[in-house]
This record gives sequence, structure tokens and C-alpha cells, in this order.
Amino acid sequence: MTLQFDEDDPLDTFQFALKAEESKRQYPRRLKMFLDFGIDPKLQLREQCQIFYKAKNDVKWATSYFMKFLEYQKHRAARGEILPTTIPNYYKAAKLFCVMNDIVLNWQKIARGVPYQNRAAADRPPTIDEIRKLLEYPDKRINPVILTMISSGIRLGAWDEMKWKHITPIEDSEKNMIAAKLLVYPGDKEEYYTFLTPEAYNALREWIDYRLTHGETISGDSWVMRDIWQTSERSYGAYFGLAKNPRQLKSLGIKSLIERAIRSQGLWKPLSEGNRRREWKGVHGFRKFFKTQTELVMKSINVEVCIGHNIGVSKSYYKPTTKEVLDDYLKAVDLLTINNESRLSKQVERLTEKDRESQYIIQAKLQEKDDALVTLSDQVMRLMAEMQEFKRKK
Repeated sequence: MTLQFDEDDPLDTFQFALKAEESKRQYPRRLKMFLDFGIDPKLQLREQCQIFYKAKNDVKWATSYFMKFLEYQKHRAARGEILPTTIPNYYKAAKLFCVMNDIVLNWQKIARGVPYQNRAAADRPPTIDEIRKLLEYPDKRINPVILTMISSGIRLGAWDEMKWKHITPIEDSEKNMIAAKLLVYPGDKEEYYTFLTPEAYNALREWIDYRLTHGETISGDSWVMRDIWQTSERSYGAYFGLAKNPRQLKSLGIKSLIERAIRSQGLWKPLSEGNRRREWKGVHGFRKFFKTQTELVMKSINVEVCIGHNIGVSKSYYKPTTKEVLDDYLKAVDLLTINNESRLSKQVERLTEKDRESQYIIQAKLQEKDDALVTLSDQVMRLMAEMQEFKRKK
């Protein structure tokens, strides 16, 4: 395989820094928007990059370009043409291009013109009823995808590296499956772990078993998500792909699957005039659902660990074991469980365990009573013996 990479090409150098599939899709588009502002938009992105790169030593011109671009975008936002929160996205892409191509500017000066990006967006997480409706979508992949995302809090890009060997079921002392451990971004510097509910793991297990029954060979290196295939005997089955020759379903395909399901199930209402935000975002809404639910019962810092957030200086001091984070996560399993059957099963387990504890307590109390009666009986017998001995001597 011939690598199409030229270290002297500024666009190739820029794209070298892009890892996630979503970044590879969005960042070039945002950079094009930035370059279209002052360079002929009819030119290809590669040509525009070369033109901007030639101004590498003209710091004054490049700085002025950034400031004028930001000012223009802020005027667009004021007119309602774009949201203010989109401007930092253009800025990040353009800055990354400069950093990767050694274009050194006064970023502290330029950044003062970037609108403040409010991290607390007004969108909400989806409700349990909305998630249940979504799970009714007729695609066998939708249940494992959605249940995995809401029970682990992973980002969309995590699917690009997820193989079956990265998911490990966890059992308690009685061999009951209580959760599963998921390794996210394995082998990357951003690698971390999170957990899945039994409901989510079972959905994944059913999906893997379904693939097995149709002839796919499953190993630890099998991608968790793959393309769909034609299950009938019709001759055009090859159009859909073959069960025995899986092709990975990457993050962009998963995003399309989720959004298609949301629209098909009528969960996204038409936006009103002038409104650019939906009540809940598709993919990111699941991450927000995880964070909202887990923070009700878990330590906030453990929630941050589970969603792969940088906990800053606390990382140097707070080093919980996997078991400590798991024990905290188990408190949230009920809140992250969607299907009524799964919730009912958990309730039955809790009631059964509570009944066992009650029976144990009752038996212990009865034993204490029996032991007390035996002790009292022994004391009475000794007292009677002592009285008889006293009478005999008298």
C-alpha cells in the first residue's frame, strides 16, 4: 500500500494531526470556510493551503487575516446567520493548520477575539421513553449501539477502535454477570476504561451470536459493529454484503444509523423558524444521559473517569482501583437500564437478596433465642442442684 503523504504539503501536514473519523470529516471543511474568507473559494483546499502557507513569514498579514475573519463571523452571528458557538470551531481548525505548519502567531492576542463558548448547552438528554421508542427501530444494530452508548458514556469516535476483545464481562462471587468492562481508545495515549450494564452487554452478545449463526467467524479481533447483510436467498444479496466477509461500520456510519432511526421513529420534530437547536442532540445526547444519570448516585470524579474526561491535577492524587470505580458504577446500573424487563429482573434480584438477608437475620435471632434458653436452662439446673446440696448438708 502506497502512502499518500507529502511532508512538504501543508494540507497533508494538517491532516496528519487528525485521528478521529469525525475530525477527519469536519476539520477540513472548517479550514475551507476559513480560507474561503480571503482566498479564492473556487480553488481546491490544497491550493488554498499552499497560498496561505506562503505567507508563513508575514506574521502581520496572517494575524490580520485571523482578526478580520473572526470579526466577520461575529457580525454573521449577530445577524442570526450562524450560532456564536460555531466560530470557535473555525478558529480551532485554522489554528491547528498553523501549528502543524510552524506558522507562529500571537495566539493569546488572536484568541481574545474568539466568542466565549458556553459549555453548558441548552439541549437536554433524551428521556427513557424516547430511548425506548428509538430501540424499536427495525435494525438489529440499533439496540447494541444505543444501549452501549448510554450505559458507558463513550464518544462516537470510540466505535472506530472497538473490537470484541475490548469488552470483558464481570461476574460476582456467585457467577452472576453484574457489568462489563470496556476499554476505550486502546493503545492510544487517550486510552481509558468504562463499564457497560448487563442489559447493554447482553444486547452486544446477542448481536455477536446473530452474526455467528449466519456464518461469520468471530474472534477477539472482530469489530463490534459491522455492515448489515442480506439474510434471504435472493440473488442480489451481494448488494448488501456477505455475513462471512464483514466490513467495519465506522463512527460516521453509526452516526447515520442513529440519525436515521431518530427521524424514522418521529423523535425529532421540525425546528421552528429561527431555531437552530434541537431539544436533544442525537449522539451527544446519549453521553449527556449517562452523565446526568450517573451523577445522581456516583462520585462526580468517578463519572469523569468513566467518560474519559481529563480530571486535571486531581489525576496526580486520585488513583482509584478499577474495583473502586466499578463498585461506584454499580450504584447507577438501574438508572442506566432502559428496558422494563431488565429493570424488573434487577428488582427481583434485589428483592430475592433482601429476602435472603431477612431470612438470615430471622435465623440468627432464633438461634440467639435458642442459645439464651439453653444458657438459662443450664443456670436453673445448677441453681436447683445447689439447693438440693444445701438441703442435704443441712
